[in-house]
Amino acid sequence: MDKIHVGGQAVIEGVMMRAPRSVAIAVRRPDGEIVVKREVVAPLSERFPIVKLPIIRGAVALFTSLVIGIKALNFSATEAMTDDEKEQENKKGKGGSELSSWAMAGTMAVAFGFGICLFFLLPLYLTKLLTPVIGDNNIIFNLVDGVIRVVVFLLYIWGISRMEDIQRVFQYHGAEHKSIFAFEAGVDLTVENVRSYSRLHPRCGTSFLLIVMLVSIAVFSLIPKLWPFYLKAGSRIVLLPMIAGISYEFLKWSAMNDTHPLVRMVIAPGLSLQRLTTREPDDNQIEVAIRSMNEALELNAGYKDDRLVV
Repeated sequence: MDKIHVGGQAVIEGVMMRAPRSVAIAVRRPDGEIVVKREVVAPLSERFPIVKLPIIRGAVALFTSLVIGIKALNFSATEAMTDDEKEQENKKGKGGSELSSWAMAGTMAVAFGFGICLFFLLPLYLTKLLTPVIGDNNIIFNLVDGVIRVVVFLLYIWGISRMEDIQRVFQYHGAEHKSIFAFEAGVDLTVENVRSYSRLHPRCGTSFLLIVMLVSIAVFSLIPKLWPFYLKAGSRIVLLPMIAGISYEFLKWSAMNDTHPLVRMVIAPGLSLQRLTTREPDDNQIEVAIRSMNEALELNAGYKDDRLVV
C-alpha cells in the first residue's frame, strides 16, 4: 500500500485539491460561505497504460493539470463574484455562469499560446538579434537564449506578484502548501495544526516551471545552429512535451529525496522562488484549503481513514 499523493492549486478566493481519483474546489463567497465543487476523475493510466511510462506521464500530467486548473479558476471566478458583479454580468448577457466547452478550449489555447510566445519564442528572437555580438557558437547561443528565458520568467513572476488581487491568490497558494504538508505528516487537519507548516513545498508548480526553464537549455542545445529561425521556433514547440516530461521526472525524484543535502541544494532555487508565489495565509484561507482537502479525500476512490489506498 502506498500513501495517497495529493496536489493542489490556488484559485480565486479558494483552493483546488486533487487526489488520485478526485478533484475538489473550495471557494469562499463574498458572504463568507464556503462553496464546494467535487468531481471524480479517473486516471488516464487506467485506460491507456502507456501513460504510466516515464517522460510520457509528465507531459500528460502537464496537459491534464492545465485543463483541470483552468476549470477550477473558471468556477472560482464565478463563485467569488458579488451579487452586484453577477448582475452586471447578467446585463452583459454572460449570466455570471461558467464557460462553455468551446470557450474553455479557447481560453486554454490563448493561455498556452501566450506562454509559448513569452517564454520560448521571445527569448529566441532576442538571442537572434544578439548574434552579431555573441557570435554563432551553438553552445553560447543556447546559453544566452536560456538566460534570457529565465530572466523573462523571473520578471513575469515578480511583476504579477506586485498585483493586489494576485497577492490574495498567493495567500491561498500558501494555505494549499501548508495543508498538503500537514496531510503528508499525518496530523489532524485543523487550522492550528496546518498553520505551523511551511508554505514552501518541493512539488510546487512554481518549482516545476523553473525546472522546465533550465531543462529547456540543455534540450534546445541539440537543435542545429544552422536551422532557420522558423525551424528553431517550431522545434521548441514540438520539444515542449519532452521537456515537461523530463522536468516532471526530476521534480518527482527530488521530492522523494529532499532530505539529502545535495538534493536540498539543487531544489533550493525553486523553493526560494516560491517566496514570491506564496504568502502567509490567514486562518480563513487555511480553513478553505482544509475544506478542499477533506472533500477531495472523501470523494477519492479507495480512500481509507488511515489515508492509505490499496
